[in-house]
Amino acid sequence: MKLKTTAIAVLAALPLLSAQAFASAPSAQDLEKKVFGSLFGESYWTDERKGQSALWNNVDNGWGVGLEIGYRLNEKWGVRAEYARQSLDSLTQSSRVTGDRFGIDAMYHLTNSNIYLVGGWKHFEHNIASDALNIGIGYRHFINHNVALFVEGNAYRGISNGDWNDGAIKAGATWIFGAAAAPAPTPAPAPAPAPAPVVVDSDGDGVPDSQDKCPNTPAAHKVDAQGCTIYTEKMDRVGDVDIEVRFAFDSAVVSADGRTEVNQLAAFMKRFPEAVVFIEGHASNIGNPDYNMRLSERRAKAIADLLTAQGIDSSRITSQGFGVTRLRVQGNTREAHAANQRIEAKVTAKIKEPVLR
Repeated sequence: MKLKTTAIAVLAALPLLSAQAFASAPSAQDLEKKVFGSLFGESYWTDERKGQSALWNNVDNGWGVGLEIGYRLNEKWGVRAEYARQSLDSLTQSSRVTGDRFGIDAMYHLTNSNIYLVGGWKHFEHNIASDALNIGIGYRHFINHNVALFVEGNAYRGISNGDWNDGAIKAGATWIFGAAAAPAPTPAPAPAPAPAPVVVDSDGDGVPDSQDKCPNTPAAHKVDAQGCTIYTEKMDRVGDVDIEVRFAFDSAVVSADGRTEVNQLAAFMKRFPEAVVFIEGHASNIGNPDYNMRLSERRAKAIADLLTAQGIDSSRITSQGFGVTRLRVQGNTREAHAANQRIEAKVTAKIKEPVLR
């Protein structure tokens, strides 16, 4: 009873609240043909007869949370769909009774007011399924043209499983999608502009000489606010520093000539700290393929180890064995086998290019 009295007091105050806050709300024309969505919590009280009925699990008052999605048809009418998850007390058991409520409503908005009337149909899924008609009144307080807080009270009249009467007050927030922004105040007339100073731009890049920190930039280059060329950077293959190292049959030992090439690669990577390398290990098509795969991995790792020994960070080095899956020369000749017993190190570095106009 106390909850019902509170509900009546809150709803009775809505006309006064609306009169005070309507000036900040968007017009009905602004809200016409707009979609809105709401999140809410509610206090729910049940018919006393449900508390005395085992069919209803002897439920008592409780609470719920839910969401709405709706559409404003015109200045006065709107429709919405509602879902709520309810949790009610039970007078005979320790656990709460939970269930779902689904429904649709028609909404009528009073002229020049933030108050609206609502009525519709609801379906309840608790321990039993039941249907009800509802009627209520609500009030929206707009924070801005897109967001409003609301409070709404509803009475429910059962039309199945008895002629029970429930009630609820819910409160939440509503978002109006696509509402027009509040009109900006009319700015004061701007003072007459002062005569524009003479701007000198010697290299024609659009940046005055007084701000140009990079004079004489090429005419085709795009420049920043300080008149300096804008560059893009990308990782690209650097073919002239790729290396290939041959190995003896069934060996992962790097020869003296191979070490010389690895040293040259390490020197390049030290000069260009953005450069990374991918080392491919290969083997000749002799013997067991699984053994050749492991041999190719050892060959690639041997080169990687030499690079790290030269001070190249391991995060810049990737090594992988390919066994006999990428033969350079087909055939079962000595020359073919010698050509396939190798590693290939492919270098990628950051290339800096000017952005053109």
